[in-house]
Amino acid sequence: QVQLVESGGGLVQAGGSLRLSCAASGLTFSTYGMGWFRQAPGKERELVAAINWTGGSTYYADSVKGRFTISRDNAKNTVYLQMNSLKLEDTAVYSCAAPSRRYGSVLTQRYDYWGQGTQVTVSS
Repeated sequence: QVQLVESGGGLVQAGGSLRLSCAASGLTFSTYGMGWFRQAPGKERELVAAINWTGGSTYYADSVKGRFTISRDNAKNTVYLQMNSLKLEDTAVYSCAAPSRRYGSVLTQRYDYWGQGTQVTVSS
């Protein structure tokens, strides 16, 4: 069974930084792309950042571009989301996700496995 477990969420002041981690098991991590999603109350889930299976291609939502960085450490079966210059509107539950196959483009990755999510709350 594929399992994805997020950690690193919490309460942070606007302008601060936070790093989320997603540890994967039951999955050949290095052969899959990964994504980070977030969902705030009353809003649809959105893709925040994605990375392909090699780590050579990334995607960022316009709302986080220049502030967030996705990276992966295949030796540790872990993907990270470094969040800097946090804003109130970044408050959400953040989940990592994995597809069940490799894709030719990070832009077209579709996701089949999901973590439980970790709460990020940005305060003023």
